[in-house]
Amino acid sequence: MSSTRPTVVLVHDGCSDATSWVGVVAELQRRGLTVLAAANPLRGLAHDAGYLASVLAGIDGPVVLVGHSYGGAVITEAGSAPNVVALVYIAAYLPEAGESYQALAARFTPSPLIARLRRTSYATGAAELSVPGDCFGPLVAADLDPAVAGVLAALQRPVDERVFTDAPTAAAWRAKPSWALVTGADRALPPPLQRFTAERAGATVLELPDASHAVAVSRPTAVAEFIHDATRPA
Repeated sequence: MSSTRPTVVLVHDGCSDATSWVGVVAELQRRGLTVLAAANPLRGLAHDAGYLASVLAGIDGPVVLVGHSYGGAVITEAGSAPNVVALVYIAAYLPEAGESYQALAARFTPSPLIARLRRTSYATGAAELSVPGDCFGPLVAADLDPAVAGVLAALQRPVDERVFTDAPTAAAWRAKPSWALVTGADRALPPPLQRFTAERAGATVLELPDASHAVAVSRPTAVAEFIHDATRPA
């Protein structure tokens, strides 16, 4: 890894926005790191990865790229950028090139969240997905105060449903070191799926057995420390 301290670029999940990183950003800044929480467009993997690639191209020096959940697929595609020196997956999955989430998830017991997602058509004729308010706490943010979970539900941004069937054209983790934080009490993204993809990639793994999918909000210090470890010289 470069001797220059990297910029940390954070990529949020679907049904979320960049404010989900607020506690992590604060913790990383306390550690003296430069941080950017990118606004993931949530319009499909090729679109989102292309947008992220343009963000990365505007950053001088090395980057540690961090993805939460679907953000993990985005950084897997965009992480081949030459200035990306490490990949960090937070409650995420690490797809292989040509492997969609739908194909990967078929190997595991389905998340209880999938059947509860709300599908809404929008102007282009495509459809987007969101989490109903009464599901957000128990299925996404069970280790948060219900009032905080309610705020997150209100702040969520719907995601184009094609993210389930889109597949990356490249897997950046094949060429770059990766870290994966597994959330053991996750009811949105099955922990066995997280573990499988992390181990397949040879990632450095930390598991938080009692953490929910909303771990960046519920455990910002632990998440920031894990990311910080990935920024240290090898």
